[in-house]
Amino acid sequence: MATKAVSRRATAAPAAGVRYRVECADLHAHLFAVTLTIDAPAALQRVTLPVWIPGSYLVREFAKNLQGLRATQGRRKPTLTQVDKCSWLVDCAPGQPLVLHYQVCAYDNSVRTAWLDAERGFFNGTSLCLRVEGQTDAPHALDIVAPSLAADGAAWSCATALVPTKVDKQGFGSYQASGYDELADSPVEMGAFWSAEFDACGVPHRFVIAGAAASFDGDRLIADTKAICEAEMRFWHGDKAGKRGGPKLPIDRYVFMLNAVDDGYGGLEHRHSTALICNRRDLPQRGEKKKQAEGYTTLMGLISHEYFHTWNVKRMRPAEFAHYDYSRENYTQLLWFFEGFTSYYDDLLLRRAGRIDDGAYLRLLNKTINQVQQTPGRLVQPVANASFDAWVKYYRQDEQTPNSTVSYYTKGALVALCFDLTLRHEGKGSLDDVMRHLWTHSGGGPISEADIAAALEAVSGRSYAQELARWVHSTEELPLSQLLRTHGVATLEDPSQQAQVLGLRVAEANGSVQVKVVLRGGAAEKAGFSANDEWIGIELPAVGKKKSAQAWRIAKLDDLPLYLGDTTKFTAIVARDRKLLRLPLTMPTGVTTWRLFTHDAAKVTGWLAG
Repeated sequence: MATKAVSRRATAAPAAGVRYRVECADLHAHLFAVTLTIDAPAALQRVTLPVWIPGSYLVREFAKNLQGLRATQGRRKPTLTQVDKCSWLVDCAPGQPLVLHYQVCAYDNSVRTAWLDAERGFFNGTSLCLRVEGQTDAPHALDIVAPSLAADGAAWSCATALVPTKVDKQGFGSYQASGYDELADSPVEMGAFWSAEFDACGVPHRFVIAGAAASFDGDRLIADTKAICEAEMRFWHGDKAGKRGGPKLPIDRYVFMLNAVDDGYGGLEHRHSTALICNRRDLPQRGEKKKQAEGYTTLMGLISHEYFHTWNVKRMRPAEFAHYDYSRENYTQLLWFFEGFTSYYDDLLLRRAGRIDDGAYLRLLNKTINQVQQTPGRLVQPVANASFDAWVKYYRQDEQTPNSTVSYYTKGALVALCFDLTLRHEGKGSLDDVMRHLWTHSGGGPISEADIAAALEAVSGRSYAQELARWVHSTEELPLSQLLRTHGVATLEDPSQQAQVLGLRVAEANGSVQVKVVLRGGAAEKAGFSANDEWIGIELPAVGKKKSAQAWRIAKLDDLPLYLGDTTKFTAIVARDRKLLRLPLTMPTGVTTWRLFTHDAAKVTGWLAG
């Protein structure tokens, strides 16, 4: 596979009234330098930096990384006043361009903010680019300057989905955006990265990877990604996607940006690109055995998920997100649909793209079901409310999160499963038809829950109001077992692992069992366990005249059956704030985990093949 940059013809830039120049001021100090020029500022010009980035629902206070802000107008230094945590007013003279200079500390090696060191640079516009109030819909220009120094003298390149106006062979130079929203939605990757290009249904795509090991198999990754992209294009637009006379596709370019690290996972969607992070061991390796590694399957699922967002959330999105307010939280109850339904289709489309088989798909589905079933919060908060509370619950997780809320990703995926299997069972289409109906009738634009309900009714011929009320707006259990059986999948209940039996989530390392979460209603909670306890050992009572009491130190919970034998009542010894406690514990019975298996292969294949 050729590892060259996608060549895009530079276009003539419209007159940009807002221009940014981004330089790598100090690689070792992790500092970007930004120069913002406003050609026609207001007399009292307000500039702001976003507090969040769309797609990641947490106020992250990007302004905390901004420093050294100063203003000039020719030889004049206008008064600059900070009015709140992320906003400034500049007292401008009319008729003169205003120039703002500042630096941004970039030391967040994630997909959400900005990073800069001697190996790599990355940023989102929401982290670096002040928003010029009153001119956000005007053309914006971005000039990206190549660093003068890179690690080991390696030549850096630049990648972004923004349209170039004048760039060099490495991609550094000038780009344009139609307005602030497009600028903010177009991350930039810089460094000596690996790069390759491919077409999917006639649309040019580029994949760039920072941090890949020498054993990385780029050919395999590109082949698999191409298959995933084309499967998703056909899902939304039919078999004529990309063909002459076929439907118009919503993208004319796309860039995948992947940061391969020692330990990390995640992604953030954008209109013409996505930023990804993964464990570099999960990249495909040359000479790898035919059996696909679990980590690589997970990575493909991430690629599939973020690419599906090209349609479902970046274009067709909650009505509340028709226009973003970058200064505060933006609330919606629809993340169960936009994230949850995307989570349903990400693995399903891996199957349809031929990247996994039926068995592998069912194992992934099985994992999602058990994640939800093992979350007590599913019985506390409806998934619609969990979506609304994402800002304070899902993105601010603590020891009580599993007890008070449920993931709109996993529970939403199971809601999608229930709608899909119900529609198919009743012989009135499928969820695929509902998604395409929504896309067509919304024009690929904002939708509401009423639109989702109308699409379900249009496809099925009946109202789904009761199912929406039960599955989305209540804590009623989903009818998973019954619906799966109608499509050739049966369920068994296997004994759970020790942590789940006891109602715990723990970390086991260096011979220590650290309690992370105590699940609501479990045996550990009844015994008095608390998050952050260290479980040191157990004491067994004396039983019978010939047996004496025993005490054992434990290094992992799987040791318990070895030491307990048939004993079900014992004492746990834990350390809490350096104090040793003895907690009476009874080992429960009958705690099970779901296991899916195929009992009618033809029905399973019929469902999964679409």
